[in-house]
Amino acid sequence: MIGKGVIRINNYDELCASEAIDAIESVAQVEGNLRRAHAMGVAFNATFRPTGAVIPWTTAAHLQKQDVPAIVRFSHSSPSVDASKRLNPVKGMAVRFELPEGNYTNLVMANVPIFISKTPEAFIRLLRSFDKEASTWSERIDALLHDANYKAFATLLKKLEPLRNFESLHYYAIHAYILVNKDQHKQAVRFEWLPLPLNDSKVEGSSMENELINKVEQQKVQFRLLAQLAEPGDPIDDPTKVWPNDRKKIEAGILTLTSLRSDNAESIVFDPTVTTYGLECSDDPVLHFRSAAYAESARRRGVIE
Repeated sequence: MIGKGVIRINNYDELCASEAIDAIESVAQVEGNLRRAHAMGVAFNATFRPTGAVIPWTTAAHLQKQDVPAIVRFSHSSPSVDASKRLNPVKGMAVRFELPEGNYTNLVMANVPIFISKTPEAFIRLLRSFDKEASTWSERIDALLHDANYKAFATLLKKLEPLRNFESLHYYAIHAYILVNKDQHKQAVRFEWLPLPLNDSKVEGSSMENELINKVEQQKVQFRLLAQLAEPGDPIDDPTKVWPNDRKKIEAGILTLTSLRSDNAESIVFDPTVTTYGLECSDDPVLHFRSAAYAESARRRGVIE
C-alpha cells in the first residue's frame, strides 16, 4: 500500500513494458516466481543515518537528520537462476527507505554509471537481437561494440574488473532525480553508493551472497550515499551519458547493513520512480519506463504490493 507521502510515477506505455518483459523471457530462461531481471540476490535490513548536508536542497524525509530503517537487496543482473549467468559483471543494489506512516521511497543502483540505451524502444530492440541458445556473454559484448547505439556501454563493460563481492562495489543510480527544497527550488542530482574501506576485508564464504552474510554477522558493512549536483547543460534525461567528474558531490548519509532478511525481500518491488515529497523523478524516459516494466514483472510473478 502506498502512503500519502509517497509519489508513484508510472505513466509510461504499459504495452511497451509488456514487450520488454516478453523480450527478456524470449532470450533467457526465467523462473515464474522470480524477477524478470536481477532474479538472484540476497537482502538485508539496514539503517540509514543522514548527514543533513543536503537539507538546503531538499525536504525529503530520509535526507534530514533522523535515522531511517531501510531494506537492501544485492543482486546479479541476469534473469536466470543458472549459476553460470552470475558471472555477468553487472550487479545491483536496491534500497527501500522506510518512512513514517507506512510511506517509503526507493533508490535502485548498479555498478555501472550509465544505462545501455537512451530510450526504452532501443532497449527492447537490443533484447530482441539476442539469441537465447547461441549468444554467450562475450558474444553479446562483441555485438554491442559493433553497434554505435550501444558501443559506450559495451566498452564500459569490457573494462569491469573481476568481481569479488557485492560490498566492495561502487553503485550508481544511472538516472537523474530532482531535489526540491522548502522554497521550491529544484536541483538535479545523481546518487551513488560508495563502499567504506572496511567492506573490503576478507571473510570466507562459498558465494558472493554467503560472504556478505558472514561479513554482516562479524563486522559493520557500510556505504556512503553521495549526491552529485548537476550544473547547467548537464543532461538530466539521458542515462547513457555521465556528468563531468568535477561536479560537486555531497555526502548525504551512511547506510549500515544490520541483519539478513529471511524473506529475501521477494515481495518488494523496488520501483525506482517511487519518490517522496522533496524528491522528484527527472524526465528521463528510461526511468519512467522502468516503473511500468517492474510492475509487469511483478504481475507475472504474482506479487502485489
